[in-house]
Amino acid sequence: MPKGVYTRHSGQYADRKKQDPIERFISKIEFTETCWLWKGSPRNETGYGCFWFEGRTEAAHIFAYKLWVGSTIKGLVIDHLCRVHMCVNPDHLEQVTNLVNIQRGEVGRWERDKTHCRLGHPYDEANTYYQQAKYGPKRQCRKCKALAAAKWRAIHHPALY
Repeated sequence: MPKGVYTRHSGQYADRKKQDPIERFISKIEFTETCWLWKGSPRNETGYGCFWFEGRTEAAHIFAYKLWVGSTIKGLVIDHLCRVHMCVNPDHLEQVTNLVNIQRGEVGRWERDKTHCRLGHPYDEANTYYQQAKYGPKRQCRKCKALAAAKWRAIHHPALY
């Protein structure tokens, strides 16, 4: 029986202690013209790759950033500029705040691209109110806000109406 660590996923022995972790990491990358796609283990349902290093699992894109760019700053997250979760190309990775990461992502784009509220009122300069929220300013329809306030007053202060 060969020496090494048995990996239940591959069913083979891998002597991780003797193999250079950087070589092992690079061997799991598929280099394309744009993205460097992670072909190692995926991390659950999130779509991000993971890499076993120094006794723990680390996100592959974070390991790549630390390897080729430098250390990470506490409080910042690594954003994929290419929007491909399995990409580990350091040119496609940037440290940003969580707010910026959310605003750049699909949810942020969906919110930005809305031109009307759910009742059909336009999001224009005259009808849009911005409220400070946890992840940045939140857009609200002034007409819907006024309707909600009138409904609340009618329920809580019926004598005034």
